[in-house]
Amino acid sequence: MNQLQTLDKHATREEILSVIHRDGAVIIEGLMSEQLADQIEEETGNYVTATKTGDGFAGVKTTRTGALVVRSPGCRELILEDSVLGCVREFLAPFCEQIQLHLTQIIRIQPGQAKQPLHRDRQAWGEIMPPNIEPQLNTIWALTNFTHKNGATQVIPGSHTWDYSRRPDAAEACSAEMSRGSVLIYSGSVIHGGGANESTEDRQGINITYSLAWLRQEENQYLSCPPDQAKGLEPALQELLGYTMGSVACGYFTELKPAGEGREACPPEFALGRAPRATGVPSIIDHN
Repeated sequence: MNQLQTLDKHATREEILSVIHRDGAVIIEGLMSEQLADQIEEETGNYVTATKTGDGFAGVKTTRTGALVVRSPGCRELILEDSVLGCVREFLAPFCEQIQLHLTQIIRIQPGQAKQPLHRDRQAWGEIMPPNIEPQLNTIWALTNFTHKNGATQVIPGSHTWDYSRRPDAAEACSAEMSRGSVLIYSGSVIHGGGANESTEDRQGINITYSLAWLRQEENQYLSCPPDQAKGLEPALQELLGYTMGSVACGYFTELKPAGEGREACPPEFALGRAPRATGVPSIIDHN
């Protein structure tokens, strides 16, 4: 059986990306502290417990709890984690001028949950996007230990290079086993799925994913974190949510004020009460 490579938390960006380009996924050991993991569990526990289970694909004994930017300051730290975010920017740079936060979700696989069907996350946009465009880079942070028995994510190393016509065989998948605080980083093209939980305890992971800013987000961040909530966040996180221009002419809005008082076709930052920072993304609109 294939195995995923595990790197130390001090691994360089070049080392991490080298493995992702080769295998489609990599595990980084111990990147989240025990203290931060405890904090996130404390902040989100009530929401997770109250979340209803899903369907046949999402999991009839699996819960998925979102809107983590608003609900969990600890998750905001993970979203902005330097080494991961640096990898995301470099990995997606050939295909965009700006990246965005795609979704935030705590996935809780309960005892008795069967294996999730194997899939590619890029299928959120269907299969019309050319295979040579990689639309996203994803993470699953371990809030509990991930073991083969409790439903560790199943990944087929190298499947990110496969043609769509090639069907996956479950025997080709390996378990992304990792300790609490570790993170699985994987491309949107690699074939994977949640594992079967044959243990007596929940398996919990924080799914934080990033995508090209010119694509529609899977989790609508403007509704999950509307302007009144986003105003208090640091600018880097506001921009990842989408409150900045995604490219030369993508993302502007018009202020709804009496005639002559509001700005026309202005950058999203003005909805948060500030002017845009210099992001290096060219724009044809007025930033004043």
